[in-house]
Amino acid sequence: MLDESERIGQRLTNLALQKLLYFAHALFLIEQKRPLVSGYFEAWEYGPVHPTAYQAFKVAGAEPISFRAARLNVVKGTREPIAPPSDPEIIQHISRIVQSYGRMTPGRLVDISHANGAPWHFVVDKGRTSMALGMRIPDDVIRERFKHHKVSIRNHPSAGEPSEDTPFA
Repeated sequence: MLDESERIGQRLTNLALQKLLYFAHALFLIEQKRPLVSGYFEAWEYGPVHPTAYQAFKVAGAEPISFRAARLNVVKGTREPIAPPSDPEIIQHISRIVQSYGRMTPGRLVDISHANGAPWHFVVDKGRTSMALGMRIPDDVIRERFKHHKVSIRNHPSAGEPSEDTPFA
């Protein structure tokens, strides 16, 4: 996703990457009936966040990400690059998501992810009235509620332009 964004002349912050990763995962779930990424998303202040991916790029802070994620080789004790996907279907899907959403500002992406009735809103609202363990956004909720996302037509995003996401306290 980072490579594809750079290909179209955009460098992503961690906040923007989180939203694009969420949109890509959700649409892949709906279209292919299987998850794009392993793990899960949580409802954080500025929308859905994949905690593992967030941690991988946390050191970039609010700046555009200039490096790629790495994994720890426990045998060698070294960090090794994670290979990009090789599945043409996944590459094409990521390209489509980046083409559709990649030029939007983080504030616009947050607005879309906060749509009334959409997965993030559903989990946050549920958390106000009942116990929501870790504010996780289950894949079945994403599949059922993703249709509620709408693109704002306002000139300025309602959330402003946030620079970095944080979990709900």
